[in-house]
Parts: sequence; C-alpha cells; structure tokens
Amino acid sequence: MRDLTRRLVAGLSVVCAASAAWAVPSATATAQEELRWAALGDSYTAGVFIGAPTPPLGSADRDGCDRTANSYPDLVNRELAEFPPGKPVRLTDVGCGGAEIRHIAKDRQRPVSPVDPPAAGWPEVDTQVKRAGLDGETDVVTIGVGGNSLPFTGMLATCVQHGSAPRTCQEHYENPPDGEEGIDAKLARVQDEYIGMLVEVHQAAPKAKVITVGYPAVLPENAADCTLGDWTKLLTIRHSDVDWLRGVLDRLNQTIKTVTDFFGDRYVDVHSSSVGHDACQAAESKWVEGICGDAEDFWPTELTIPGGMAVPCPAGKHATLVHPNARGHANTALHVERAIRIALLES
Repeated sequence: MRDLTRRLVAGLSVVCAASAAWAVPSATATAQEELRWAALGDSYTAGVFIGAPTPPLGSADRDGCDRTANSYPDLVNRELAEFPPGKPVRLTDVGCGGAEIRHIAKDRQRPVSPVDPPAAGWPEVDTQVKRAGLDGETDVVTIGVGGNSLPFTGMLATCVQHGSAPRTCQEHYENPPDGEEGIDAKLARVQDEYIGMLVEVHQAAPKAKVITVGYPAVLPENAADCTLGDWTKLLTIRHSDVDWLRGVLDRLNQTIKTVTDFFGDRYVDVHSSSVGHDACQAAESKWVEGICGDAEDFWPTELTIPGGMAVPCPAGKHATLVHPNARGHANTALHVERAIRIALLES
C-alpha cells in the first residue's frame, strides 16, 4: 500500500504542476462556442459489432478500430445534441478494438479488426490522446480501458482450454508456468500503467474533467447459469473458474476506481446496474453476448483459435467473444451521460 501511495502521489504532483501552468488564461483567449468531449477506450467503448460501422464499410477512412453506431459514446452524443448542457458538445470518438492502456497515451496501436482487413493488415494508428487532439481546450475526457492489458479475453480463452484439463484455469494463473505472469503481477502492472496513463491524459488536457468507465457484469453471480458446452455462453469454462474470473474482473474494476479516485477524477460504475444481465443469461435478458452471439451481419461467424484454425459458431451466431450488446451499451450510456453532465456543471 505504501508503494501504491508513493506512485499515486508522484503522479498527482505531475498533474498539479501541469494544471498550474494553465491556471492563468491568455488575454487573447475567447469563449468557446462549444464544449469538447473526447471518448477514449477499447472495444467496450468502440461498440465493435452492435451497429453500423463508423466510418462505413468501404470507406477509405476506415482504420480497423471497429467503432459503430449505437456504442455508448454515440448514444450519449445524441442525447447531448438533443438536450445540450448549456453549449453544443462536439464528440471526438477514437475508441479502438484491442486497445490496451498503453495505447491511450504512450504507444501506437496496430488495429486488429477482422472485418475486410487490407491484404497487408491494418496500418498503425497514433495514440488516442493524439488522435483525439487533447489540449488545453478539451472539456471532458471519458476513458474505458484496462481489460486488454491483463489481457482478459486471452484469459477467457485459456479458461476455455482448461475446461477439460486436470489443472484449473485459476491454478494456472495463481501458480503460473515459468515465463508467464500470475494474476497478482498482472493486476499490479495494470495499476501502474493506469497511473501513468492518467498522468499523460491530464498533462495533455489539463483543464478537462476526466471520467473513467468500469466494466459491466460480464459473468454471473451464480456460475451454474453458464451451461457447459453452450457457445452462446462460456462454452467449456468450468464453474469454479467462472467464479474466479468474476473476482478478477471485480479486482480490475476496483483498481481502476482506486486510481481514479486518487486523481480526483470521476469513476463510472456500470457493473452494479448490469448484475443479472451477464453473458450466461437468456438471450432476452443478457446485456453481454457470450463466446458466440447475436451481432450485425458484417461481423465474422468464425472464431480463430490458437494455431490459426477457424472454428464456426452455431448457425446464425457470430464471434462476439464476451462483449456488450446494444442493451449493454444503452445501460452504459445512461451512466456516462449523467457523469458528463455532472462534470460540466462542476466546471
């Protein structure tokens, strides 16, 4: 805990110094005609398969990030346009499927969209801070990232593989083989990366209200809801590992909240409101699709497993890989919109 406090204090001191540099407005500055909001994040922000691709399929502007209409930034943007918070709000959405914490402000990213990729693969894109143009006039920044830095999807895949193995997935990550990070080391690294990322965001946008977005209830409170062998749920992940993975996601959300709170930023809890709507519920109740699930027709219907083999989903299903559906994004949008309006009132 002392080491965490030292790292957080060091990070916050950098933020305070950057903010102080902007404390005195320029004599030539003019009032903004609009409020500027930047949405940063991973596939849970981008929306991947839930709506029409933006930019549209076939556009030269496609970047492989798989942003879609009806993602929570898109839904919130529509509400803010209809009922503006004093001034019009201009959204710059650079969420990108596959993004890790380091891709927000530190490293370039090579997108991984499986939808009509160029023959040579997607070209690298700049950091999201640069793509969004964060600066001293940015008013709000929302950030939904962290899962790919574990990586949570990779852990799910490992747990599927361990479903019939003598050793559980929990045992694999709590007593990892040589050369592999254990779960405690993973979460400690994510914590450090998140601290560094928030420092960079505050330096880039020193006057902005920063809002972080946690992850929804992906996994059930009762692991027995996950029928073994069901592709639309969690396939072969054993129930004890479902319970363990739920605890990992809880720890990830708590890590994000702890760091966010220390910086004085606002954390959006979307987990509490989504309990009971996880990937193992009935189709009409779930807000998160399972390994395979419902998606727009452009989205792949095959999974690529280790070794490069393509495995088809059941008929009519797509490779949704445990991501929020339209109802999940609508729920997140409610909470993010409220947080943005409160943040702007406090400005």
